[in-house]
Amino acid sequence: MKENVVSEDHLIETQPYRVGFLLIDNFTLAALASTIEPLRMANQLTSSELYTWQLLSRDGETVKASDGLRISPDGSISDKKVFDIVIVVGGVDITRSYTSKEVAWLQQQAQRKVLLGAVCTGAYVLASGGLLDGYHCSAHWECLASLQERFPRVHCTNQLYTLDRDRMTCTGGHVPMDMMLSMIARQHGKALTNAICDMFVCDRVRPDNELQRTPLRRLLTTAQPKLAEVTELMEANLEEPIELEELASYVGISRRQLERLFLKHLNCTPSRYYLKLRLDRARQLLKQTTCSIIEVASMCGFVSAPHFSRCYRKYIGISPKEERAEVWSLKQSDPPNSGEVAAMPTSSYIALQLAQSEPSCGAIHFMSASAQLVQKLAASG
Repeated sequence: MKENVVSEDHLIETQPYRVGFLLIDNFTLAALASTIEPLRMANQLTSSELYTWQLLSRDGETVKASDGLRISPDGSISDKKVFDIVIVVGGVDITRSYTSKEVAWLQQQAQRKVLLGAVCTGAYVLASGGLLDGYHCSAHWECLASLQERFPRVHCTNQLYTLDRDRMTCTGGHVPMDMMLSMIARQHGKALTNAICDMFVCDRVRPDNELQRTPLRRLLTTAQPKLAEVTELMEANLEEPIELEELASYVGISRRQLERLFLKHLNCTPSRYYLKLRLDRARQLLKQTTCSIIEVASMCGFVSAPHFSRCYRKYIGISPKEERAEVWSLKQSDPPNSGEVAAMPTSSYIALQLAQSEPSCGAIHFMSASAQLVQKLAASG
């Protein structure tokens, strides 16, 4: 892998850096704010315009965020604007939220040697144009598998964010702030970055090689390292599941000891936990890719489509076919009514409708047992 730094070609002496934020339909406000705020604070602390930025949309019209709020951009991608950095801000239902127009514009920016970035699910848009081929790329754990499956030339990693030559990509939530602070340190020095951290009451800038970690795995690593090692092996081998005896031997324990560990700390058998991981992955692929049900079954280690469908219905509550139909149906549900007067869709209602395409939608019912286990491990740790 090439050195993970912003390229020297993108360190400029002339001020300010001109940054364009391409807002994709259904983008997340948290990611946008986490990306812009470090730039604003850099200007404030230096009392100079180190960075300028503009919000862009496909056509210059307002863009709906994932929470239903609408944001007015500063212009459209058709405007003849020049940028040093362009960052794609993605969000929910990403596979149906952008068009070839945005992709073509980003390809033009790449030809002009603009530093390209992506936050949240924005990497999908860059990857669609071949702009991440041969690059290392970070993405939220929820869409990591589908991104790698759809774009095999992209080297997806589980890192919080990745700075690879003239590309910057990161996961979701507030991680964009870490990525932008790292970029600012490269461009203007660590003293400024430290001052920005003080203003945001942020104790440190997380490094790009820090990995995404779920609460359960974090607790397992601390409390039960052998169990954490086994679950990591399971997650890395979903297409061709490893036999329990082999898993146990990898971590130097017997199968019986392995089963006792799972029953004591996760309240389930190793086989059931492994099945849950495979079904989680299947749900991601059904919601985020166009792979056939047979292909999804094979990629998740099921011997046949009927066996996969039976397991899916038993543990998820609906069949894979119903899951796929629900996600890809273009029919919109009618908004709720209030008495005899039809109510306008609220922002919360719109956000919930958009969330139907996300693998985590409704997952609390399926993962409630895991949540209880997290609490149990936390209490015992």
